[in-house]
Amino acid sequence: MGFTVLDHPLIKHKLTMMRKKETSTKDFRQNLDEIAGLMAYEITKDIETQKILIETPLAQSMQERISEEIILVPILRAGLGMVDGIRQLIPTAKIGHIGVYRDEETFEAVEYFNKLPDTIADGYVMVLDPMLATGVSASAVIDMIKAAGAKKIKLVCLVGVMQGIEAVQLKHPDVDIVLAALDEGLNEKNYIVPGLGDAGDRLFGTK
Repeated sequence: MGFTVLDHPLIKHKLTMMRKKETSTKDFRQNLDEIAGLMAYEITKDIETQKILIETPLAQSMQERISEEIILVPILRAGLGMVDGIRQLIPTAKIGHIGVYRDEETFEAVEYFNKLPDTIADGYVMVLDPMLATGVSASAVIDMIKAAGAKKIKLVCLVGVMQGIEAVQLKHPDVDIVLAALDEGLNEKNYIVPGLGDAGDRLFGTK
């Protein structure tokens, strides 16, 4: 598997609005929601379909519908901001939640919440997180999802760096990664530069 960086003017424009430090919590949240919705087209291009017989106003016809159960797993907190934009297009999607935080001394991911649908083993799972920095949290969450039985997993992020991409690919070469933008790198505190700042704090107005 590999990684994809989306190249679309609307995504670039809305991401620029999110990056600006003066952007309000309301506008940050709205743009995140809209970008996630735009990304949904790329994210879902390989979902399996099945043919079914339907009745149109004029005739019977064989048409296609999605045959896989879609499961969204936002990484708390910031990943929650990507759920609604995708779910607007896939209203039947189930939602799991995994909470991890980064230990500021060891930089390791520490789990504090894990609630996944019972059907995750057979689902098409999208792990959602606006930021892919070191890849530690994403890799840990994918570990947890695989431990629950998931086999088809995609990691969806707004902004990422090569260090994080390579870290996830090293541990999970079977997982596709989709980004809205590839940034320059990490600073001494392992924050993405130029990045978005702390996506969770900006999304929920906690700082």
